[in-house]
Amino acid sequence: MRKIKYGIIGCGNISGIYFQASRTFEILEVAACADIIQEKAEAKAKEWNAPKACTVKQMLEDPEIDIILNLTVPKAHYEVSMAAIEAGKSVHSEKPLALTRDEGTRILDAAKKKKTLVGCAPDTFMGAGIQTCRKLIDDGWIGKPVAATAFMMCHGHESWHPDPEFYYKKGGGPMFDMGPYYLTALVNLLGPVERVSGITRVTFPERLITSQPKYGTKIDVEVPTHVVGALDFSCGAVGTIITSFDVWAHQMPCIEIYGTEGTLAVPDPNCFGGPVRLRRANSNEWREMPLSHIYPENSRGIGPADMAYSLRSGRPHRASGELAFHVLDVMQSIHESSTEGRHVKIRSRCERPAPLPLGLRHGILDE
Repeated sequence: MRKIKYGIIGCGNISGIYFQASRTFEILEVAACADIIQEKAEAKAKEWNAPKACTVKQMLEDPEIDIILNLTVPKAHYEVSMAAIEAGKSVHSEKPLALTRDEGTRILDAAKKKKTLVGCAPDTFMGAGIQTCRKLIDDGWIGKPVAATAFMMCHGHESWHPDPEFYYKKGGGPMFDMGPYYLTALVNLLGPVERVSGITRVTFPERLITSQPKYGTKIDVEVPTHVVGALDFSCGAVGTIITSFDVWAHQMPCIEIYGTEGTLAVPDPNCFGGPVRLRRANSNEWREMPLSHIYPENSRGIGPADMAYSLRSGRPHRASGELAFHVLDVMQSIHESSTEGRHVKIRSRCERPAPLPLGLRHGILDE
């Protein structure tokens, strides 16, 4: 098998699982890593036995590297992705794709011109849990989808994250931080969104960091921290999503899909596994469904692996730039709806990603 080499830009908290990807997926080979703090890149290269730590410029000039994994903070996603594309590399970015539609459009246009691929997290929808839900819906277990609900509510990250300021700056907030997991899962299950409305608020305009090493630092909040969105899907279903950094505790489900013949409880879209629970019409009991697909464990990196197969075979990759742009469009539109006091029509479109086939061997995806 011809391996596809990738380089990692951004060696923060999330990077470890992407180094692991080269050990999980046979098609991938990590070639280099880089970070704005060189010592961090060198430490990660040593930890994961990566061939080298280098500068971003050196990585982009390396002709053997086909894919750049852009794991930088949200405000740097656009600049780093554009630099990778201009260097002729395909790029898979952490979420969100960019901070605005305009930036997202420029990324996709540049990639089309350079004939490179764009991908974006999350790739959790390719895990066993949501792929099982996709099969149940496609096979008619709940009939025609009628509605959906999605809830991601917590009290923010300043009590545990070592560097939480960016969560409350432009490109952060609960919708742009966690919304991509929930919206990507919903688009995978139900298809694209046509129209949204939103209501937002900032409950605590200042946040106090109580984690180390920045204990006692105050954060001025620049983005909405409680976001409510109503979604009209092209398939006719209607949805409700609430993302919040203002809630101490709740008992709401992650995602539920309501159909004409039953209800499907979808597992946490920030994870890859289950449980998947189903209650059919006229039944008095919920039934936990067996997982139909592999990858129930943390398999971040499956998106870049899928992109690598796309580079080799030419088939569409699933965690695509078009999907990520549609999710970005929906998130920005929910914020705009609240600010402007109107429904917002979603102008972007994307195809539902192809489901993963049954019976794959671990570490191998379809050509």
